[in-house]
Amino acid sequence: MTEKDKNLTPDINEETEGQLTVDVYQTPDEIIVESTIAGVEPENIDIDVTSESVTVRGERKREQRVDEADYFYQECFWGKFSRSIILPQEIDPDKAYSNIKSGILTIHLPKIYRNKSRKVKVKTE
Repeated sequence: MTEKDKNLTPDINEETEGQLTVDVYQTPDEIIVESTIAGVEPENIDIDVTSESVTVRGERKREQRVDEADYFYQECFWGKFSRSIILPQEIDPDKAYSNIKSGILTIHLPKIYRNKSRKVKVKTE
């Protein structure tokens, strides 16, 4: 094995990080990010929001160890995961909030409308 091949081969002891699957959609006032996140405790979820992006990090911990030879199928992801999303519109990070219900994480990101104009009445003095 060449030195180049060693750099391309992942270290078996190195923990891989999974990528969280998401749905991103909008309502008239918000951008909504949803993800199935069953089995993750709320204290193991970290959400960072800026006016242009949202990043979700977390860890799904396995309760018991199963020997590799005992698996018939192994499709569930266990371990650390993350996902960063560039948002299509500016949002107000100070008003963002999230919740988990039935294993679904929902992040509410209120839109900012900077180009919105309003009429200003002129008063006489």
